[in-house]
Amino acid sequence: MNSLKQVSQIHFVQNLLAKNFRFEHPSLHRQVFGLPFKNPVGLGAGFDKNALYLKELETIGFGFVEIGTVTPLPQPGNDKPRLFRLPKDEAIVNRMGFNNNGVKAVAARLRSSKRNIIVGGNIGKNKATANEDAWKDYEICMSELFDCVDYFVINVSSPNTPGLRELQEKSSLRKILHQLQNLNQGRMNTKPLLLKIAPDLTVGQLDDIIELAQEVKLNGIVATNTTVARESLETGKEEIDRIGMGGLSGKPLKEKSTQIVQYISKQTNATIPVVASGGIFTGSDAKAKFAAGASLVQVWTGFIYEGPSIVKKICTELIRNSQA
Repeated sequence: MNSLKQVSQIHFVQNLLAKNFRFEHPSLHRQVFGLPFKNPVGLGAGFDKNALYLKELETIGFGFVEIGTVTPLPQPGNDKPRLFRLPKDEAIVNRMGFNNNGVKAVAARLRSSKRNIIVGGNIGKNKATANEDAWKDYEICMSELFDCVDYFVINVSSPNTPGLRELQEKSSLRKILHQLQNLNQGRMNTKPLLLKIAPDLTVGQLDDIIELAQEVKLNGIVATNTTVARESLETGKEEIDRIGMGGLSGKPLKEKSTQIVQYISKQTNATIPVVASGGIFTGSDAKAKFAAGASLVQVWTGFIYEGPSIVKKICTELIRNSQA
């Protein structure tokens, strides 16, 4: 990404990259939670944590980018090594731990950036913040980023911050969502507010989240974050044990993520837009998410394995299938 950033400074190189990696077609345009997306393929949070590469990600064709997770104070994240590839499974295990520059630095960078791409702000709490005070961290992040991003995603589902997933429980989540929606509604121009959920929730927990989403009038749900499960992997148990804790993403998450997208869509009669994330590598993978009820899709692990042409490949296949 740093190399891409450097060569993109040369105008004709940037044009050449855009020509090679972008794919534009009117049929790819989407209007979701009031925002106009050039195409429905975005980059999930956790890649461009500090909003360093928005121009470059736009150049290689992404329809939107979700920055973060951003926390009020800068934090280094968990000890290294904290990112592991599982090539046999086309998967990644990460336990990054919300490493980021802090919300003030990220907001300043966003204000000074020149971009023509929709940017979502994924917000979280600092590791040292107690869960009962978590709502304050989310409120700080939302206030700081309000004029810098196009929509917000509340991250209570990362497995890499101790106790964070407890915030998905109904009583804790209700307080956070109400606080943020009150802050949002107090602004002249409100911003779409989304919630990112884990793939490891029970049906009962999913039902609680759907009920809360309707109660608080959330604009969307991102389904899903990484999983703590390790079932049916090609990678040997010894290697998995050596890697240890962390969230698993990539191909092994594909079916579970699709099932959750389908469940939310069915239970809400498709009234709450779902951004699908989990195991998307090809146009066929994206098509399956849309068939399940997704409005948009996000790649992350697929970007790592497929490279910078992934958006063009997915978009091309989506158009080809729609015309078949």
